[in-house]
Amino acid sequence: MKAIVLNKTDRSENYSELFGIEERHVPEISGEEVLIKIKSAALNHRDLFIAEGSYSKIKLPVIPGSDGAGIIYKTAKNVTHFIEGDKVVIYPCNNWGESEEYQNKNIEILGMPEDGTFSEFIKVHQSRVFKFPDHLNFSEAASFPLAGLTAYRALFEKAKLKKNDNVLITGAGGGVSSMALIFAVSSGAVVFVTSGSNEKIEKAVSLGAAGGVNYRNENWHTELQSLSENKIDVIIDGTGGENYVKLIDIISCGGRIISYGATVGHAEKLDLHKVYWKQLKIMGTTMGTVKDFLNMLEFIDIHNIKPVIDSIHSFSDYLNAFERMKNSEQFGKIVIETDSSNK
Repeated sequence: MKAIVLNKTDRSENYSELFGIEERHVPEISGEEVLIKIKSAALNHRDLFIAEGSYSKIKLPVIPGSDGAGIIYKTAKNVTHFIEGDKVVIYPCNNWGESEEYQNKNIEILGMPEDGTFSEFIKVHQSRVFKFPDHLNFSEAASFPLAGLTAYRALFEKAKLKKNDNVLITGAGGGVSSMALIFAVSSGAVVFVTSGSNEKIEKAVSLGAAGGVNYRNENWHTELQSLSENKIDVIIDGTGGENYVKLIDIISCGGRIISYGATVGHAEKLDLHKVYWKQLKIMGTTMGTVKDFLNMLEFIDIHNIKPVIDSIHSFSDYLNAFERMKNSEQFGKIVIETDSSNK
């Protein structure tokens, strides 16, 4: 089988020095494993961080990719949940642990150190495989696992989002933020966004956001307060950095701030007086449980939700897909089709 393989890590400007398309043996399955013929896989920033070497548990060579959808190609003798030909999507976590509140310290994510979805075939235990809603094609189904799961848990399990809540989603255009946008709009919330691109703000508005502000503007936070009439109940943030302290000013009393990442860096000069005086709830989250994943798939099905797909690339065009994400050009998910027959 063909696979995209990461052979070394480096903060290189040229991904072709790190990756290559190689021939690998089709994995052998046993017990309760299934062999999935991958139709589509999707990129996450995690894949870039791994390539740069800024990720834990790096083991090379490895086939990256945490998001994937395809068909059951073969089942091992103890598989009871699936038959050959079933259309499925893969839950990307392994060894979450017993608690619904937080992940096991030994949790692993598909694509590192375990071989991931950027290949023609993958073997997975049947407990991590699920049929996806009929209204989705393979590229759409492959877009949801890691980013959609993180967004769903942040909104509904952590923030306890309610209809008519005012929600701020920072960094419009990324995988998690685009998922959070469509989930929140579908739930009846009023959504505002920030972005460094006016074009991305306009795209968010076309998807149902009530408005947005450009965080490159010096007074973006006061612009947002005016736009939202000083009512922000929930903030979903994956950036952190120096702007995080302004989120404390923006959020309403009793509000909930959910952090799922810190791509810009540490939050500095956090004013704890405002945190306790405004009686804020500040929570962290990442990924989610199998229960969260199933609830997400049900939510997608009930609301007939489709993901925001930025671009679809052929298997041989994977380097351009990586470059697009590295340059932050995307709005939504970047997909790699392993098989172009994607219905």
